[in-house]
Amino acid sequence: MKVILSLAVAAMALVLPAAAQNEAANQRMPGQYWAVKPTIPTPYAAPNKAHWKLSAILAAHRGRSDWVQPIVRNREQEADYISLGPGKKQKARFYSDDRVVFIVQDGAIEVTIEGTEPFTATKGFMVNIACRHVYTLETVSDVSSLRFEVRQAGAPPLYPLTETPDPIPGRTYVKATGTPGPSKDRDSNLVYLDFWKQAGSGKLPTIFARDDHITVNVIRAKGQPVPPDSNKGHFHIDMTEFWFIMEGKLGYKIEGLPYFEAEQGDIVTAAKGRWHRALSSPNAPISTRIPINPRPPILHNFDPVAD
Repeated sequence: MKVILSLAVAAMALVLPAAAQNEAANQRMPGQYWAVKPTIPTPYAAPNKAHWKLSAILAAHRGRSDWVQPIVRNREQEADYISLGPGKKQKARFYSDDRVVFIVQDGAIEVTIEGTEPFTATKGFMVNIACRHVYTLETVSDVSSLRFEVRQAGAPPLYPLTETPDPIPGRTYVKATGTPGPSKDRDSNLVYLDFWKQAGSGKLPTIFARDDHITVNVIRAKGQPVPPDSNKGHFHIDMTEFWFIMEGKLGYKIEGLPYFEAEQGDIVTAAKGRWHRALSSPNAPISTRIPINPRPPILHNFDPVAD
């Protein structure tokens, strides 16, 4: 609801010049307007669903160490839960024009990114890999590592010549040279965030990653009473938003569905054009959600009666 809109404005302040920050903080569409919305709520086409429960995902893959569970597929973004067995290493790769962001749910991953000192990412780490940076991931725990990974929709991985590319139907890998090369300053986004360490210090950022194709924020709040269903929240024009539940419980009301709560590790998706609200549940003292969407920031359309 309004807290999400406030977060978006605060996030803008972090990337705008100081002189423009005050203006951004007070920015709002003037007056009321006609916002276009689907007559029939946008359906959830597989693998998309309003609520992916982590417990159900783990049960479906019980007994396997290496697996991929598709979670989100839309015009702009795709996301998977990916399990990599102990001692297993993903082929070195990079993406041509878009970043990869992932959140570690279990195990430990040795992350090696071109231009950055290697680091070990454990549960709660958020990792951001800028485009054209070669990287490798290796499970260094005695249990499989599990991560929730978000990419640009349809973006194929590219590989250094030391690797054999995985085949893609309808495409052929050829040798090439390219320009421009990888960003030297890591384009001002964080490379990683140790959520639990930063939460303990009280120094969590509100923005983790942002460019013209992805926004990943961090929203942490105390539990609060559940609003009545008449409080519809907001909707986005032709944009789908989804969330990773980092801690606690989140209460959701999405158009066409009854109120439900999501727990740590669950993924919730509001299909484009559907009214939705996301608030910390009263059944947990404090909760954190990681909202992910494809624009920085997308327009929040509120019901003027409730706004």
